[in-house]
Amino acid sequence: MVPHFSVIIPVFCESVLINVTIEHVFAIAAGAAVEIIVVDGEPSGGTIREIRDSAVRTAIADKGRGNQLNRGASLAKGEILLFLHADARLPADAFARIAVAMGNRKIIGGAFKLSIDSRRLIYRVIEKGVRYRSRYLGLPYGDQGIFIRRQYFQELGGFRNVPIMEDVDLVRRIRKQKRHILILDDPIVVSARRWEKEGIIYCTLRNWCLLLLFSLGIPPEKLVKFYPSSRETPPSCS
Repeated sequence: MVPHFSVIIPVFCESVLINVTIEHVFAIAAGAAVEIIVVDGEPSGGTIREIRDSAVRTAIADKGRGNQLNRGASLAKGEILLFLHADARLPADAFARIAVAMGNRKIIGGAFKLSIDSRRLIYRVIEKGVRYRSRYLGLPYGDQGIFIRRQYFQELGGFRNVPIMEDVDLVRRIRKQKRHILILDDPIVVSARRWEKEGIIYCTLRNWCLLLLFSLGIPPEKLVKFYPSSRETPPSCS
């Protein structure tokens, strides 16, 4: 069966999470034609070696989310690509909602509303900020589960080979072509681990500053020094 959806998951030292994420995606597929492609940024393939489901396709690419996502997209057979972070959980009807949305040929892609997996009130404030950025500025981030027609993604040239902001760069190029990105009301639930590790206020303000500087034309190669998590090796890899 030819897949309708290709779910591409970039990983780097995610052996603890990857099988849970895979099981989650297949569980909510509910009969939809879905393939999963996991692309490891670790040369030894530490994460993909731990994958238990033989139906999952795997690959290794140079570390860097853009590189890994492009590698996964090059292997994809589905009409619609869904880029998913390893610590994210899709809504139960995700594939049905995407299918309905993409039935409108004017829509070339979209993303989900963000929900952070924590009861702390500060995260509700962050979620509102993300909602504003997504809907009114038209800039969803990669952790919101960006999906896009594969043919259009190829025509666009895929993600650029930049150390950070590859998701923002892609969305900006889509907007420059005056194409429509739909933000679905269904929430994708992401782990709070990044905010908890780096500090909630620092992480949030840093990300907004990076977005502003990128919008002003500062290249990602200069901005990456302010994004230490892109250079650190997770404890699970040490």
